Amino acid sequence: MYTLTKIERFHQNVLSKYHVYNSVFLTLPFDAIDNTGVLLPLFSEVCEKGFQRQETPIEIVNFFNQKYLDNADEHHKIGLLFRFIQYIERQIVLFDAIEDAAFPIVNNLEGKGSLRDSKETADGQGKAEAFRDFLNEFKVRTVLTAHPTQFYPGSVLGIITDLTAAIRQDDLVKIKELLSQLGKTPFIKKQKPTPFDEAVSLTWYLENVFYQTCGAMLSYIQKNVFAGAELKNPIFNLGFWPGGDRDGNPFVTTEITLQVAERLRSSILKNYYKDIRNLKRKLTFNKVDVLIADLEQKIYRSVFYSEGAIFITVAAFEKQLHQIREIIIEEHQSLYLDEINDLINKVKLFGFHFASLDLRQNSKIHDAVFADLFKVDENFQSKSITEKMKLFQQNYPKLIADNFGSLTRATIESLYAMKTIQNKNGEPACNRYIISNCESAWHVMQVLALAQSCDWEHPTLDIVPLFEVIDDLQNAPEIMEQLYNNPIYKKHLQSRGNQQTVMLGFSDGTKDGGYLMANWSIYKAKENITSVSRKYGIKVIFFDGRGGPPARGGGKTHQFYASLGRSIENCEIQVTVQGQTISSNFGTPDSCRYNLENLLSAGVSNQLFDQTQATLTESQKSILDELAQIGYQRYSNFKKHPKFIPYLEQISTLNYYAKTNIGSRPSKRSNSDTLDFSELRAIPFVGSWSQLKQNVPGFFGVGSALKHFEQSGRWTQVQHLYRDSLFFRTLLENSMMSLAKSFFPLTAYLKDDPGFGAFWQIIYNEYLETKRLLLKIAGHSELMENYPDGKASIAMRENIVKPLLAIQQYALLRISQLQKQENADTQLIETYQKLVTRSLFGNINASRNSA
Repeated sequence: MYTLTKIERFHQNVLSKYHVYNSVFLTLPFDAIDNTGVLLPLFSEVCEKGFQRQETPIEIVNFFNQKYLDNADEHHKIGLLFRFIQYIERQIVLFDAIEDAAFPIVNNLEGKGSLRDSKETADGQGKAEAFRDFLNEFKVRTVLTAHPTQFYPGSVLGIITDLTAAIRQDDLVKIKELLSQLGKTPFIKKQKPTPFDEAVSLTWYLENVFYQTCGAMLSYIQKNVFAGAELKNPIFNLGFWPGGDRDGNPFVTTEITLQVAERLRSSILKNYYKDIRNLKRKLTFNKVDVLIADLEQKIYRSVFYSEGAIFITVAAFEKQLHQIREIIIEEHQSLYLDEINDLINKVKLFGFHFASLDLRQNSKIHDAVFADLFKVDENFQSKSITEKMKLFQQNYPKLIADNFGSLTRATIESLYAMKTIQNKNGEPACNRYIISNCESAWHVMQVLALAQSCDWEHPTLDIVPLFEVIDDLQNAPEIMEQLYNNPIYKKHLQSRGNQQTVMLGFSDGTKDGGYLMANWSIYKAKENITSVSRKYGIKVIFFDGRGGPPARGGGKTHQFYASLGRSIENCEIQVTVQGQTISSNFGTPDSCRYNLENLLSAGVSNQLFDQTQATLTESQKSILDELAQIGYQRYSNFKKHPKFIPYLEQISTLNYYAKTNIGSRPSKRSNSDTLDFSELRAIPFVGSWSQLKQNVPGFFGVGSALKHFEQSGRWTQVQHLYRDSLFFRTLLENSMMSLAKSFFPLTAYLKDDPGFGAFWQIIYNEYLETKRLLLKIAGHSELMENYPDGKASIAMRENIVKPLLAIQQYALLRISQLQKQENADTQLIETYQKLVTRSLFGNINASRNSA
């Protein structure tokens, strides 16, 4: 029997179903839905033809108004545009749900990259024992972060989940009912969420997806790889940033941090309680029934009646489960043993904390704290690290938060909060302190000094430096060597098992140095930090701060990890997951399992299987150095262009991200009215280019770098590098994704603009060169032709939002026109600003990894 190809399965189970179910929208309870549903396809056609003729969005909208609306006045025209947005938002939700429902059909969950594939490959190569050894050591840590790129409120997320289930069953009555509910459910949050709101929202994924998925994966490994023997290593663990990420977020307080930790604990206990209730119905045997009833009562009281008290410890809980397991094996023919093993594995994995709450703060805040503590001593900064530590310990053997001003008090309180959380939920609940903008060894020692003086002589925490911008990435190995040589820090590392976590930031690295330089600088930093760490007998773990799109370290993430050679320590994969990437990659049990297994298999292939394409030779590194330098120079010159900042402020949606109420954090770290590029967060920066459909951070400089080799007669060198290096090939394939999501006809009207025409042309020329040379090096005629299903998904999503893009650009142009008038209509300007803000949402979610 003929097996359908992946693209055929996509067409059959996604595109065809979308066209069928989309017709149901005609019956939705919108205002004037019939009119909107009929007019939107006509508007889409007008937009398509207008883009082809390089018309301005104003010309496109005015033509549509004249031809189909009988020259409606501005009020009625704006009203229809708002209804178009409302309609398109729900089309995107429908497409999301259909893709989620078809995920296990389109993607082979047992194919390449799966746990089963890794096991069978290891067995086939005679490496079964090595595979077990690998699983006893290796870990995958996904860290959910609260970054403002996901706007769906909880009510809409619930509808999407139910809609996905109904689509899987082809239940047309239920689908119509849910689409009707969707039509009446608001998409917009009236107020910005608090960090606690964000935590509650992300906890939904922990409770409904990760809990069952991770447990099932561990059970599969226990049963099929270890022949039922107990797992020593839980393999997966989860990290959590909402409520702990203080960097630039004034709304994260000590109280919020404690509340989030409490919420995580109550959430995991509720999940355990559900499992125990199910087990109680099965374990009705002699001796066992009493033990399971006792557990049920203690967990119930801990969740519902404790007011913070715990009636059973993690250790006691696990011990009693093992006792039940032994009785079942010895006296009851191992009946329901799989279910008991499943719960034991979950307890090992999630403890009473569910996910580890990381704290993060900017080094500039710590500098300000020490300036406050030592404002009298003008010579403090000139002293050595050891001298500073001794002086600090002499002056502040114990820090009392209430003795200081707000900034210092908040910093001290955050460390006391970590201790409190550990005491209540266990050490894994909160044991990492991340220092963003880390520029020196002293920045790391500051945190150790503060912690030791917070009544914590031997802090049970890992201090994690975060290196982001290019200079810091290049200096990182030297900074780590200084730390390893420091006797105070060396002693601390010994207490932490001589293990050091280092975080590397793709987002700000790309923003600072461009796509090629950022990725290559991170690769080299990992290689050099690995070398230094091995020299001092330190096990280094790399934690990658990645966003959704390739410009922020996203794209084919598992291929990136599979491409790392043995010169880079790879005992764990730790990665941030944020925004729409959480819902798109981990939003359902199937997609969660698929992506977690792919990350795990990347580690397997890197350590156990063929390494020929994962180890760069010195000549290959030399070529990459040259490519990165050329790309860096091109991007740096681009950033210095006098129109760079004005273009972002006046042409893009940068200034509208703060108005969307989709995240608790401000869009920039400073409070100044002027735009300081260094203080601008990577999310609105990358997102603004994405809204323009120009995706500059994901490709700018790549074409120039490749062109240099082409023009100098050295094209075969980069061609061979692409063929032989998985790292370089993955880098360029991810850049292709950025190009595939670009659409320059949207802004082609700018080429004749007296202010920004020349600047737009610079971007467009780099896009054309990058596209030409990426197709040449890959031997393709179209972008992403080796990923036809991904290409088809992107094409469909881009087609859905094209009218949205036209509306957004139209509104931005009308705002500019109105602001230039002498007696500007402020009310009309505000209306158009709302139109821009509303159009952001659909574009963000349609891309699924736009920022």
